[in-house]
Amino acid sequence: MGRQQPAGRQRGGEPVDDQELIRTGFRLILTARGIDVVGEAGDGEKAVQAAAELRPDVVLMDIRMPVMDGLEATRRILELLPACRVLMLTTFDLDRYVYAALRLGASGFLLKDVTADHLAGAVRLVGTGDALLAPSITRRLVERFATQDQARPAPPAAAPGATLAPLTPREREVLALVGRGMSNAELAAALFLSEATVKTHVARIFAKLALRDRAQAVVVAYETGLVRPGQA
Repeated sequence: MGRQQPAGRQRGGEPVDDQELIRTGFRLILTARGIDVVGEAGDGEKAVQAAAELRPDVVLMDIRMPVMDGLEATRRILELLPACRVLMLTTFDLDRYVYAALRLGASGFLLKDVTADHLAGAVRLVGTGDALLAPSITRRLVERFATQDQARPAPPAAAPGATLAPLTPREREVLALVGRGMSNAELAAALFLSEATVKTHVARIFAKLALRDRAQAVVVAYETGLVRPGQA
């Protein structure tokens, strides 16, 4: 986890993982690249306690941990600190628990064999308020798990976006294309709009549906039926 740091330093992350060696490695990598690490935690319960005390900008959260798993810890942290960003750590990309974490508001995921530069870049990226996941990767996750999970009650944090009623027809069209994995540049080309106009539409969609970032927008597009698995 990390807090906003003085000029010259980058936002930081506190590794939350039950393996001390992994936490130490991440801390050394981040510190060496100018990212301040404000603490570590070995289980989800301690992570929540540390987040409440340290008020970090970014949390690196392992999914499978003792005492309290990463999903519940993520839910509690985002409930306590809505502005906090959570990156999930996992061993393989098509992980059902990663999809569940995105529904809860996590801003992306990293494989545990991530390179040092990618790790630091990911922390910096989500620290700016963006999502780490490329929409196309998020789409693969959603297409694999959304159909099975739609019949289940959504977690409390997934309530935003439960209805698309606030959106204009154009905003629904933009959200559908975001759900299909398009970037802003691709959206602009498809809709014959400027990228600035597309960015305005996307920002309004996020505000109206109380979405944190693009990754969560993809989940909402599928879970509301605006985009269906297999749709091109």
